[in-house]
Amino acid sequence: MNDLAETSLSSEELVDGVLLKAFRDEVRLPNGNTSVREWINHPGASAIVPIFENGRTLLVRQFRFPPRRAFLEVPAGKLDEPDEDPVDVAARELEEETGWRADRFEKLGAAYPCIGYSNELIHVYAAFGLERGEQALADGEFVEVVSMDFEEAVKKAREGEIKDMKTITALVYAAAHVNE
Repeated sequence: MNDLAETSLSSEELVDGVLLKAFRDEVRLPNGNTSVREWINHPGASAIVPIFENGRTLLVRQFRFPPRRAFLEVPAGKLDEPDEDPVDVAARELEEETGWRADRFEKLGAAYPCIGYSNELIHVYAAFGLERGEQALADGEFVEVVSMDFEEAVKKAREGEIKDMKTITALVYAAAHVNE
């Protein structure tokens, strides 16, 4: 197989945001030519599929500004520190967004949701042994917690009713895990 790697020759930071940093790199292509790549540096995230003993799950509905609409999503949140353990992020975000805690998390996988323009990696977990905690949304964060049958959520993902890629991936991972 040919080497497909591209090598960065120079990098210019375009945006130094609160969450994201955007760059424009000049790269050397595998054939020796050069090109430009614009990309976003993201700290990574964890996404959680809470699975109750009665076969239900929790999703959150929230408005997302870039597409200008509300989405049904699994609870999720970014890593606050580069060396933060993704399972710790999963535990924190599950309780902050839904008001539920889990006594056990199982890693289902990890996926890059937008490889064409970002290095974001989302770690996906199933959460079990759920008990009430305390919802503590971040300032400026507004969500509606939605309880539904787990199989119904998976069906919505498979049939295209759920449009968020991390949620689709997380639910399909969880369905494969639950049905093993």
